[in-house]
Amino acid sequence: MERRKPTLSESESILTVRDLSVEFDVEGGRIRAVDRVSFDLRAGEVLGVVGESGCGKSVTALSLVRLLPSPPGHVVGGSVTFEGRDLLRIPIAELRAIRGKRISMIFQDPMSALSPLHRIGDQLVEAQQLHGEIPTRRAWEVGTEWLAKVGIPDPAERMNAWPHELSGGMRQRVMIAMALMLKPDVVIADEPTTALDVTIQAQIFELMRVLKDAKTAAMLITHDMSAIWEMCDRALVMYAGQIVESAPVRELFQNPRHPYTAGLLRSMPRGPRTGRRLETIPGQVPSPRDYPKGCRFADRCPHVWSLCREHEPELFAVDEEHRAACHLVPEGRKP
Repeated sequence: MERRKPTLSESESILTVRDLSVEFDVEGGRIRAVDRVSFDLRAGEVLGVVGESGCGKSVTALSLVRLLPSPPGHVVGGSVTFEGRDLLRIPIAELRAIRGKRISMIFQDPMSALSPLHRIGDQLVEAQQLHGEIPTRRAWEVGTEWLAKVGIPDPAERMNAWPHELSGGMRQRVMIAMALMLKPDVVIADEPTTALDVTIQAQIFELMRVLKDAKTAAMLITHDMSAIWEMCDRALVMYAGQIVESAPVRELFQNPRHPYTAGLLRSMPRGPRTGRRLETIPGQVPSPRDYPKGCRFADRCPHVWSLCREHEPELFAVDEEHRAACHLVPEGRKP
């Protein structure tokens, strides 16, 4: 896919996150799941957030619009600015007017996001009427049209179905339709295609491209590097609650500067005829209860040296758009 160059307006940040930190109450105290995360989401771009399970991707996404259950979760620092307003501090009534209409969320688990007590059509109609005056009949038609857009067969019939009557993949597509039909300014998609087959995944990705052309910004949470390449303009790599690398996608794939990013890229399937076995990253993500001193990736890193175990690296500048939290960067070395 040929990547178009962003226009001047697309370089402007529509969502600005600074030093976001999130902690959870656990037995014996608190643990920090997201640690000083900062990034910008620009108008009209798709920003990918990638990393293994347990790296803090979903917690970050939920915290942006204050959907993190509290307790046990607590945002303990930082700001999330949307059109000059800090979403972490505005009144909840003001935030509810933004959620769904201006900023939509596609959840990882559609069964917990859809009401089991209401038919699919009623939920799609309600989502529209909560954010504007629209006749029920027209809202029903719009809901039916969007079910067709996300690849649900017999959409008129499915509007009358209950959530438990649909497969997991269909429920996920309903959630995607609900998130996109109000044409929001920002879409936060948490593993939106996990439960879908590859054909439906391609349809959803195509819908996201249409939104992108309409200047809708999207944040795509995933563990799939191929989805990052296919869909995103820029990417954030998260590890152990922190951003360890940030770069335009093409630069990230061609010139990874953090050993964790390089490991993720080496673990990607290359096709059935290469004869090459998939590589793995040894070890596992450290528990927030016991983050190591210094670099949190040190115990898994093939390039670790004494400085890594003593000092936590900052996000060093590789170039204007590329940052990596690795002591190799100021040394001029690559993983």
